[in-house]
Amino acid sequence: MTASVVPLRAASSGPHKIAIIVHQEHSRPGRVGALLEAKGYTLQRLCPNLGCQLPEDVSDFAGVVIFGGPMSANDCGTLAGIRCELAWIPKVVEAGVPFLGICLGGQLLTRTLGGSVGPHPEGLIEAGYYGIAPTADGAAWFPDGPMTVYQFHREGMRVPDCCQVLATGEQYPVQAFRYGSNAFGIQFHPEVTLEMKDTWTAKAAERLASPGAQPREVHLGGHDRHDPPLGRWIDGFLDKWLATARASAQPLLAAAE
Repeated sequence: MTASVVPLRAASSGPHKIAIIVHQEHSRPGRVGALLEAKGYTLQRLCPNLGCQLPEDVSDFAGVVIFGGPMSANDCGTLAGIRCELAWIPKVVEAGVPFLGICLGGQLLTRTLGGSVGPHPEGLIEAGYYGIAPTADGAAWFPDGPMTVYQFHREGMRVPDCCQVLATGEQYPVQAFRYGSNAFGIQFHPEVTLEMKDTWTAKAAERLASPGAQPREVHLGGHDRHDPPLGRWIDGFLDKWLATARASAQPLLAAAE
């Protein structure tokens, strides 16, 4: 039997803001944002692609989440916002602040660590529902084993040896990874609500004609079946992820004693 996860509430004596990094004017944090607010955190929305400056001092944040977007993690030559994020991510990770990169966010973390991001060798994309499975290193982070997750991407990650791969997939092998104690990247989209799926599949309908993609009716029709387990997973994951800030601080506290 899997142990239940006790919801983590923002400590009144510590940081209680989460930095939410998005890439378009109308981008939303979806379920991830709603869960973080339910856990007692306030969200600070930042969009470097629209000229927003990322803070030099990250000590005021209990966590940082970088979400997805239609651009590439390789667009640093043409998009100042992507360059800004690539330069900023190491500051967050090195400060011990819990970092979570979702899709593009995970790909940006990959690049900062010396990994690479690129398309599938056969041109396949993932748009719809696809199975992933935890590795031995990822068993604690995916306690219920293999699951079906929502995807919407056309590039994948190749992470360097300094990372632990936590979950794999058939078409794109790296579906979740960890660097150090506090930095995580995932390829899939646990934040996406049914309303967001409806919008994405309408506005980016051309992607659904690409090899590997599933038709729009599958995206919407599969929601009731596949979304509840994914919702339970991300709720528990966020509690453990936020607790990595305390884990990162333990050696410093021990040294002070």
